[in-house]
Amino acid sequence: MAYQVHIIGGGMAGSEAAWQLARRGIRVRLSEMRGSGDTTAAHQGTGLAELVCSNSFRSDDDVSNAVGLLHHEMRACDSVIMAAAARAQVPAGSALAVDRDAFSAAVEAMLASLPNLTVVRERVDAIPAEGHAIIATGPLTAPSLAQAIGQATGEDALAFFDAIAPIVHHDSIDMDICWKASRWDKPSKFGGEADYINCPMDRDQYRAFHQGLLDGEKTEFREWEANTPYFEGCMPIEVMAARGEDTLRFGPMKPVGLDNPRTGRWPYAVVQLRQDNTLGTLWNMVGFQTKLKHAEQVRLFRTIPGLERAEFARLGGLHRNTFIQSPRVLDRQLRLLRDPRLRFAGQITGCEGYVESAAIGLLAGLMTAAELTGREWTAPPRTTALGALLSHVTGDAVAETFQPMNINFGLFPTLADVKKKQRKEAYTERAKADLAAWLS
Repeated sequence: MAYQVHIIGGGMAGSEAAWQLARRGIRVRLSEMRGSGDTTAAHQGTGLAELVCSNSFRSDDDVSNAVGLLHHEMRACDSVIMAAAARAQVPAGSALAVDRDAFSAAVEAMLASLPNLTVVRERVDAIPAEGHAIIATGPLTAPSLAQAIGQATGEDALAFFDAIAPIVHHDSIDMDICWKASRWDKPSKFGGEADYINCPMDRDQYRAFHQGLLDGEKTEFREWEANTPYFEGCMPIEVMAARGEDTLRFGPMKPVGLDNPRTGRWPYAVVQLRQDNTLGTLWNMVGFQTKLKHAEQVRLFRTIPGLERAEFARLGGLHRNTFIQSPRVLDRQLRLLRDPRLRFAGQITGCEGYVESAAIGLLAGLMTAAELTGREWTAPPRTTALGALLSHVTGDAVAETFQPMNINFGLFPTLADVKKKQRKEAYTERAKADLAAWLS
């Protein structure tokens, strides 16, 4: 075999993984189907690391923003994506935005400078039968390969509409209005307190909220998404609301068995939040997957009692996606439990966003390089953005409710002794110190 690692997918994650490996003397074959006569319905060109949607990598503030901190950490790890972004940067205030064509060209030029990296324009329809491989095909994986991945991981379906529920930061929930309880006061199977936070609604509040769901502005499907189904179990809440005024009260907003300790009675309706990570810092709105536009979600969901000052780690959405249940099928080094010679990287692992995808590609490259050179791999601390993101997709997220996630401070170990106004700066200061120690 002329190469040591086969990377499938030349997007953000695949390009970053290839760079990290080839820089360390590993022979790499990078397969990208665009340019071979195949393409996707969303891509416009054939360049590596093409930016399909926005040209922004979001905030570049590494003092008080989690994605800006991730930029900082990736630069410290000699990221090709961040280096190319610096070459192609365009004015965008405090955000990092790029000229799309110049960015892709810069990535290609940097990869072409590595003599032990071969880029092959080919469609890969099956998982390699031997050798080390990194699968970084992203949310637009070709159907034949998606089917092969589904068979390898044991997942029933990989291409579907991802109906994503919003996630709320715990410290922004008003617990003077909400209360913790499970239905019929059933004790938590994990011990300790009950499993749900409950937000009560009276009749007028519920009716106004129901009407808001019906009237709210929704996102439209792209043409290439139009025939992709979503699961009945992930039905958008506004679709359920359209079935009748009381549908939600007999579904995700059912109040039965939930005594409000402040009234001693069941509320007219209830919004439940369920813990979404092991740290208990993030809570998802149960059954609230939605097509509402983001601004509409913030406005409407802040009318829910107890969520008037809610801060959202992620808002809801509905889009075609291809991702695996990483907390269930991958180990802590992104290796497939059923076949450890295979690693997954990028959006297919359940991270969301350009930078997050590249970050997981970076880590997959470093892990594979360590394995092939006989070095012990030590993951970046969970107090860093890289470590927090890796931990989330490989085990800290709740597998049953796992959905794609951007980097956010809710994924970091808490700093309870720090005042809320100073917490973001404290997170980034701690992360930078811990990353420096890890790199050294």
